[in-house]
Amino acid sequence: MVEGQADWSGIVHGDFTDPQKFLQRLEAGADPLGELWTFYTPLHVAAKEGSPQVVFELASRALDLDALYGGRSALWTAVYHDREDNAWVLAELGADPWRPMMNGWSPGRLSLAGSLGDLFDLPEDEALTDQERAMADAGPELAEVFSGISYDGFSAACVAGLTAVETLQRLTVGEVIVVDDHTPWYEEEICGARDIVGVTDVPGGCVIAQPWGYRAVDVLEAVTAGTFAYGMYANPKSGNQGRIAEDGRQVKWDLHPGYDPDPDSTAREVLASFASCGDALVNCLVYSGLKPVSTDCLERPDAWVRLGPRDSQ
Repeated sequence: MVEGQADWSGIVHGDFTDPQKFLQRLEAGADPLGELWTFYTPLHVAAKEGSPQVVFELASRALDLDALYGGRSALWTAVYHDREDNAWVLAELGADPWRPMMNGWSPGRLSLAGSLGDLFDLPEDEALTDQERAMADAGPELAEVFSGISYDGFSAACVAGLTAVETLQRLTVGEVIVVDDHTPWYEEEICGARDIVGVTDVPGGCVIAQPWGYRAVDVLEAVTAGTFAYGMYANPKSGNQGRIAEDGRQVKWDLHPGYDPDPDSTAREVLASFASCGDALVNCLVYSGLKPVSTDCLERPDAWVRLGPRDSQ
């Protein structure tokens, strides 16, 4: 480090546990809320991955402890990433847990959906709704169910409120495929067929899946009249790609399920992201209100079907 350096050039992720890497810059006038790596500030990154000592040094010199970057405060970032130690430091220094942000999810309200619900005093009007509580509770449970899914290349459409039969009635089904229940999907002759998907009833709705390809996300518009769905393709080349459809039309695309929500995310998206435990498929399931009790919807569907020409474009 250059003595007297007053900016954040050269700071890397691993530095945020070492207060000495920040003190000299801070004393030289570096801004704790200055731009870091184009998309962040040192205080926000420290809240996520730094030590409480680094958070304290940065926060105690910040002109606005509740400053928003990417639509969220440093306290919100600490809560989202389950950093109780850093959230406590920020709160003790005066960060506001109830400042409105992220489409209704203040840091305090977000804490109620996770493990830090006792960290702040709760105003009477900030309690979670029954639906929000159910979504928050479902995330960790689903993350446990799907913890064994480690392969890429699959796709899934999580459709709210429809049974498998109702879903199939909205598609052009050319053929129902009978397979051996005891043979893994990757050893079946159907594996690799572009126009074959699996359909499964689960609590809350239906899952359309293709373990080997992207086809399941292509039917979102066709199956969502009067309802909604979150679909994803686990692209081996570029990562998880998400889409949301409502009432027969795609409303969001190029999403990154399992990652931090964007500043313009809806309230439902924020909660589903938070509850997903970093799992992309869980993110889609929680968003759609689905709660499968096993991985069968992806690996052993209720039915394999060959889509007809209209739905196979």
